[in-house]
Amino acid sequence: MNDHRKIFIAFIKLGDFISGFLNGSDQNAWHQKLEEAIALAKQENGWFTREHVIHALSSWAELLTHKELSKWLSYYDPTKNRPKTVAIIMAGNIPLVGFHDFISVLITGNKALVKLSSNDTILISFIRDYLIHLEPLLKDRIIFSDDKLKDFDAVIATGSDNTARYFEYYFRKSPHIIRKNRNSIAVLTGQESPDDLEALGRDIFLYYGLGCRNVSKIFVPKNYDFAPFFKAIYIYSDIIHQHKYANNYDYNKAVYLMSNFKLLDNGFLILKEDTGYSSPIATLFYERYDDLSALSERLTKDRDLLQCIVGKDTVAGQIPFGSTQRPSLYDYADGVDTVDFLLKT
Repeated sequence: MNDHRKIFIAFIKLGDFISGFLNGSDQNAWHQKLEEAIALAKQENGWFTREHVIHALSSWAELLTHKELSKWLSYYDPTKNRPKTVAIIMAGNIPLVGFHDFISVLITGNKALVKLSSNDTILISFIRDYLIHLEPLLKDRIIFSDDKLKDFDAVIATGSDNTARYFEYYFRKSPHIIRKNRNSIAVLTGQESPDDLEALGRDIFLYYGLGCRNVSKIFVPKNYDFAPFFKAIYIYSDIIHQHKYANNYDYNKAVYLMSNFKLLDNGFLILKEDTGYSSPIATLFYERYDDLSALSERLTKDRDLLQCIVGKDTVAGQIPFGSTQRPSLYDYADGVDTVDFLLKT
């Protein structure tokens, strides 16, 4: 069995393990270690609640199957890869957000030189240990570094717009993917069902809105009635009991009120009319539109600023309500095909 096949099988076994953990079956020492990792991740990062870590693990368990991995890789020819060391600078805004880059590098036959985000060190480290347990050859192909990165052939770095400028300068001489801030939006028509709006709530509130795939702004018709929207999302009202979220809600509300901004507020989410795309935690921007075609043209022009567009028979490139945080393996961040980049570098 060649190395590529061994690594492919290791990721399938990882998916089986996560599924078993979530189902409560076949308890063993590694299950206990994962329980400990989930608890430690919450201590390291207060945003990483057990519920949200379980959601991230569940999403990956659905993808790390023979069927899904085979379908993903069927679009490429990994045998054409030139083995290389790829530096991965991970974000840490939501649990396991850097895992897609991690698996992309390894499953194409490369070595991963990883700089973890200080906000998400525990979960990725557990996965590294379990993968090495499954397939020892990965020990030399997964390197975690706290020092200045060196001796790499390509770079995948994720950060803010500010850090992206630094990354682009620092890694200018190496093949690279540099990811910047992006936001996700929803386009409403007023014809959405209660189920549609409740699903939109998942896109807004999952991971407390910290992910680039979380909806941070909605576009609504000129005379839109917000009452059905507020009614549908009330199911998420318990989010206000998370103290970090509540602190952001209180702070942002105070700032807006002192600035005399007109707000819509239901006690756990602030709606502010704003032309921007990036809203603060516990705040959702909204903007009214007159013409759907004109809005579609604007969103096309702004595509480089957007990660996901959520809607129902509204604009091109939209995805269904409730699906933003369930991406497939070929839903690449910023629309850049990571595997194609790796195989051609």
